[in-house]
Amino acid sequence: MAKPNPRTTDALAAIGTFMAAQQEAGYAFGTVRLRGTILAEYLEHTLNTEKVASLTANELVQPERADAWLDAADAGETRRRNTLTGPDAAAAHDSQRARIQTYNAFVDYLGHSGLRRPYPASGHGDRLEPEHAYKLLRTLAVRRPTGANAATAIRTAAVAALVAATGRTVPQLHQLNVTDVDLERRPVPVVTVNDFDHPLDKHTVEILRRWLDVRAGITQALEGSDPGYLWIPTKPGRERAGVQPPKPGLTRAAVRTLHAAHRSLVLQVIGVPLRPYALLPRS
Repeated sequence: MAKPNPRTTDALAAIGTFMAAQQEAGYAFGTVRLRGTILAEYLEHTLNTEKVASLTANELVQPERADAWLDAADAGETRRRNTLTGPDAAAAHDSQRARIQTYNAFVDYLGHSGLRRPYPASGHGDRLEPEHAYKLLRTLAVRRPTGANAATAIRTAAVAALVAATGRTVPQLHQLNVTDVDLERRPVPVVTVNDFDHPLDKHTVEILRRWLDVRAGITQALEGSDPGYLWIPTKPGRERAGVQPPKPGLTRAAVRTLHAAHRSLVLQVIGVPLRPYALLPRS
């Protein structure tokens, strides 16, 4: 009898068989246990964020889901215990490296070695210097690769600009509404995230104005029923099981959608699939 394909089985079951395979391969008990804990964190975060009951292993390891998890973990959002520097402290560099090592081992086990993530350099080598971050933002705002969706490109530039301006991750910015952005505030425009006002520089304001104009064009078809989400899909989704998808604007763009768009655009523009996390200010 053929063994079930771990790629298409439930992600939790695939994690269990992965851990068993690791033990059989001779890995230390502590290493296997740590990898099981990390993958359980990954799965729990993804299920909770996307509000779904289950995923296959194939679905779990998609790059946009990995990006969302790694950014949330780096911001301390997956932490279960306090730290010496407080519950909101950024994740330790070694913890993030362990997460990436575990993810890479898991995708290797599933036969998806092409999804492996690069290991962060020592210290904060995976974050851009301020001048490089600014240059990338300017490039994203003015360059659109051939074939790229114009609305998606400007939304991606706007998300990236807010990551850099606020120091918040994409999951933290995901719940913003249009009313949280005040570009007319004097003396300085702001965006309010979790009741905290972040001042916005001139360049970020310019990109946000462009996105809000594009967004207004998309939501015109809603005929007054716009719920006000800041980040919305830029085109209709696919029909599923004969059910038509909601019109763009009636739902928020998913975190994984924002991550996937960022990864794709940055890869096309500069040839490196940097995560939004790279734009966070260095601490």
